[in-house]
Parts: sequence; structure tokens; C-alpha cells
Amino acid sequence: MRKTRIVIPCYNESQRLLPQAFLSALHNDPSLSFLFVNDGSTDSTLQVLNSIRDKYPAQVDVLDLETNCGKAEAVRRGVLEASEGPFQYVGYWDADLATPLDAIDEFCAVLDKRQVDAVLGSRVRLLGRRIKRRPVRHYLGRIFATCASVLLGMNIYDTQCGAKIFRNSTALHMVFASPFKVSWIFDVEMLARFPLVLDASCAEVSANWVEFPLHEWQDVKGSKLRGTDYFKALAEFGTLFFFLKTPVRKAYRRYLQGGGSRPADSRT
Repeated sequence: MRKTRIVIPCYNESQRLLPQAFLSALHNDPSLSFLFVNDGSTDSTLQVLNSIRDKYPAQVDVLDLETNCGKAEAVRRGVLEASEGPFQYVGYWDADLATPLDAIDEFCAVLDKRQVDAVLGSRVRLLGRRIKRRPVRHYLGRIFATCASVLLGMNIYDTQCGAKIFRNSTALHMVFASPFKVSWIFDVEMLARFPLVLDASCAEVSANWVEFPLHEWQDVKGSKLRGTDYFKALAEFGTLFFFLKTPVRKAYRRYLQGGGSRPADSRT
């Protein structure tokens, strides 16, 4: 039986967390487990997470970060820890469940059937799909996605969806071993790292990924994303361009390849 661990980064989420949704998912799938990362929350988030863990101690762990490090670092630490465990699949998911937990099984089914290395959630507004996104965020997101595709050299529709699952591997461990250079668009940097640690072309790597059009996604009230964050993201594009498209790329590759090691496995 395959084992899947999903990392859930949490910062002051006590009012938005839905414990029953997580408990139901754990009850329905004994192969599923969650690693909640409490990112220095100042509300009662940690207590809520501990209450979930207490009900399913064999399937839930809580990583408590004393100080707030930001989502990028919380996800990085969580995935790095999960990748060191006996899990075939490792991913991360937004705590507000903008993407319902039911999609986890669908993602894993794609990994099982198609033997790919990653399944990335994609918020595509198709007939028959319930993708509820504010128009301004949708159109800004399309501009962002176009820029990300050009920077990555990949035809990717949605880099920023907070639902992603990967096949656990040495490459995954190396991608998350070193701190990210950016924070707001760490997903873009994360995807860009795979070709570097595998010493392969972007086309070769992305050929083993699948974008999965979500059946349901919605903006959840209380989002910490602000309009000014798009300007921060623009500045971070410049940072990534520097590391990915200039001679500094060689030093950046060495930074990644020296960032950590783990026992060899059957898939890199």
C-alpha cells in the first residue's frame, strides 16, 4: 500500500481551519497522513493542530516553528522532513482547503497510472468545473503565469496553485534541501530547481509532470494575499532571472547540489 504525506503550512489559521475535513480524509484513507507546519502562529492554531494529531496520532505530525518564517520556508521544511520518511508520495496543500482534500486521491491516481513524477493542481475555468476566483485575481494570475512560463521555459498554466504532489525521490529532497531565494513566488523557484538538480533540460523534466485541472477551487475569505504582493512578486521575478538566466546559474546549481543528501532510492 502506497503511503502519501501532505504538508499543510499554517499561520494564524485557527479561524479558517476545518478540522473535521482533515479527520474525515484520514478516516477514509489510512494510507494518507498530514504534516502540519505551525509557522509561528500567535493565535490558537497550534492547539487546533494538536487536537487533530491527538485523534489520529499514527497519521498526523505537527512541526512547530517557534518564529514565523513565511510560507515558502514552512513548506520547504515540511516537505524536506516528509521526504525523509517512508512515503511514496509527498506534497503540499493550502490550509484553507481552497482545493478540497478529495483531490488528493485524484492526484495520487494520476501518479499511479501514468508513472509521472509530479501532479500540479491547475485552476482552469472549464465548463463543468467550479473554479470561483475573483476576476482581478484571475487576470493578474494569467499575466503572472505567462511570465512564469517564459522564465521556466515550460508550458505551464498555473504555477501558484497551492495543491501539488510529487513522487518521493532524491531529486525532491535536493530541491527542498536549500532555502529558497524568493518567498512570494517560491513555487516558481521550486519548479526551476528540478532541471538543475537532475542536470536535465526543462523539456525533459516537465515531460514527467502533469497539470491536473481541478474540479473545484475557490477563494477563501481571510486570504493573506494583498494587491501589493503582486509588485513584490514582480521584483522576485528579477531575482529569479538573476539566478536562472545569468552566469550566476552555475553557482546556483552548486548551491542546490550541495544542499543535502539522502540514501539512494530507486528513482531520481
